[in-house]
Parts: sequence; C-alpha cells; structure tokens
Amino acid sequence: SGGESLALAPCHITLLSDGGSWLNASLPDLITALWHRGHAVRWIHTPSALCPGDVCLLLSCSRLLNAEQLAHHRYNLVVHESALPQGQGWSPMTWQILEGASSIPITMFEAVADLDAGPIHLQQQITLQGHELVEEWRAMQAHATIELCLAWFDRHQEVVESAKPQCGEASHYSRRRPADSGLDPELSLADQFNLLRAV
Repeated sequence: SGGESLALAPCHITLLSDGGSWLNASLPDLITALWHRGHAVRWIHTPSALCPGDVCLLLSCSRLLNAEQLAHHRYNLVVHESALPQGQGWSPMTWQILEGASSIPITMFEAVADLDAGPIHLQQQITLQGHELVEEWRAMQAHATIELCLAWFDRHQEVVESAKPQCGEASHYSRRRPADSGLDPELSLADQFNLLRAV
C-alpha cells in the first residue's frame, strides 16, 4: 500500500544514550520494535564507539557530537522536550515542570554541530495534569520518545520531506546541579510542589 512505501527500508541503526540514563530501562522496547521492522540496531553509550551506519538515534545523550562523528550516519536524530529553538540545553522537561507547564512539547530534530539547532522532523505534546511525580512523567516522556522514533521510521519519506528549520528566538536551559533540587525551609511544601515532582 502507499503507506508502507513511506517507511524506511531496513537499515543499520545506532542508538546512543548515556550509560547512567533513566531512559535506558525503556529503550529495549524501542529496539524490539525496530527489530520487528527489519532494522539492525546497535546500542552504545559513548560517542567513541560510533561506526558507520544509516541512522543514529541520540536519546538521553548529554554529549555533543562533532562533525566527524555526525558523518558516520546519514541521519542523526535527537528527541528533546521543548518547542525548539525555545528551551535548548539540559533537562528541558524538568525545567518546564518547575515553571508550571501543563503541556510539554517533544521535538525530534536532526543533530548538527551546534547545540539543539538542527531542522525539526516531528513534534507532539505531552499533557500533564499537574500531579505527576518523577516516575510518572518520565514514563510519559519515554512513551512519547519511542512513539516519535517509530513514527520517523514508519513515515520516513513524508517526515523527511516536510522537515523544517527552527525559527524564532532561542532560549536555553542550564545543566541541573544537586543544589537545584534543594527545598527551601522558608517556603511551604505547596509552594515547592513542582520541585518535589521533579526530583
């Protein structure tokens, strides 16, 4: 059918995630789904282990790839939880929860040498009720990440043809430190509920 012709033919995929990432517990579900589609998947945790392939998925990967590392794959794709170019940088889901956001955009974009700056391929929204604690919203984030990745492979032709450059004013989230998660004894727990949700 016409829909099947849009999908990417079986190819060699590299999945690069940080070794200590919480997302790693969910990534076998993505790998299994890609295997069922006929793809070969190699899962690594350091850019030094990169070797040539077709698609590199950078999921919960805190390191920027240089031009030489990006050249190993035809596509280098990142999933990032913000409406890029707003919210570039680190821990965007956590920062937006702290800001009180109830709808978190999740964006798949193509990695380039500059941080979070490549063209956008797919976007969707994660809708929060405002009570989700870290394990709950992380589960929603993992589910949306896997959905976006599989949609990219299943609708490859359409998605790549409609990719668009980022536009608008960029903003940037800094890397979170342990001190960012400290409670203030001068404030009520109600005032710090979003912080409790994020740690």
